[in-house]
Amino acid sequence: MNRLETPFGPVSLRERDGVLIALDWHAGDGPATPLVAEGLRQLAAYFAGDPRGFDLPLDWGQGLHAAVRRAMAAIPFGETRSYGDIARAIGAPAQAVGQACGANPLPLIIPCHRVLGRNRLGGFSAPGGVETKVALLRHEGAAGLLI
Repeated sequence: MNRLETPFGPVSLRERDGVLIALDWHAGDGPATPLVAEGLRQLAAYFAGDPRGFDLPLDWGQGLHAAVRRAMAAIPFGETRSYGDIARAIGAPAQAVGQACGANPLPLIIPCHRVLGRNRLGGFSAPGGVETKVALLRHEGAAGLLI
């Protein structure tokens, strides 16, 4: 089945043409493909505290979105970066980075929750929004939380 129960409710994954294209904050329909099953297994390991990250074929998108997603994916478990940090790293405006973070179709796997504003947490797409973002960062033992 295409679903993993998490502390934030069920999640499911979608794939197309051999790459993961989306994480949904609800149970998916139908059986899990081998790639989706592996993605759910790696998500379960993440929630069990495994800091190794994800090793899955992903749809990175194109252009700025791809650059931002790859920069987010490079943030280690338990660490954070600011929108400005990513903007400087890829040579884009911080506001555009924030918009690209908000458009991330694979939260958790591409860890947009690890990206913070300079003096604020920023948003998050999961049920519970920013509270879920804080809970994920605490789960990872991220230092320097604003609250």
